[in-house]
Amino acid sequence: MNTASPDVRQPDVRQHILDAAKPLMVGKGFTAVGLTELLAAARIPKGSFYHYFPSKEAFGDALLNSYFSGQLAHLDDLLGRPGTAAERLMSYWQYWLVTQTSDDPNAKCLAVKLSAEVCDLSEGMRTTLQRGIQGIIQRLARCIDDGQADGSLPVVQDANVLAATLYQTWLGASLLAKINRNREPLDMAMTGTRQLLNLPVLS
Repeated sequence: MNTASPDVRQPDVRQHILDAAKPLMVGKGFTAVGLTELLAAARIPKGSFYHYFPSKEAFGDALLNSYFSGQLAHLDDLLGRPGTAAERLMSYWQYWLVTQTSDDPNAKCLAVKLSAEVCDLSEGMRTTLQRGIQGIIQRLARCIDDGQADGSLPVVQDANVLAATLYQTWLGASLLAKINRNREPLDMAMTGTRQLLNLPVLS
């Protein structure tokens, strides 16, 4: 195994380990990836890993925190761009569809991959998942409120309930797309999303 130190500044080693591990976790899941494989992917010695993460569970929690930090920042960027609230909101679902049908493992949703697996393994990781998902739902709800205010989202449902319903729809569709090995569930989620938001369904 090549354990040469990665070509990064020392303060970046922790993030380097997390970045190297993400595609492994997306591809295989949390329990299937062993420490040896993690070390090989990050090109670090075992001592470096335990310097930053006292256990694999602590590593998993850090990985999820890092993932959601990036996702929330990206969502803030998408929802903060010019355009109506409806356009900004739909750009998020389009981003979800594109990334979940991509062949790039770095684009895949870590929450989709790990949610069912780690919630029974680690209370800390379950709490991190819950907090990260709630942060996404809160941002979506604010965008729905903005859409009701600017007239681009003619919906009457409570924004928080609707945002949670939409997120759950896409999470479930992503799992079904993995089971079916096709994108049809995600295309159906897009159609259902437009219907729930009272937006024209695109042919």
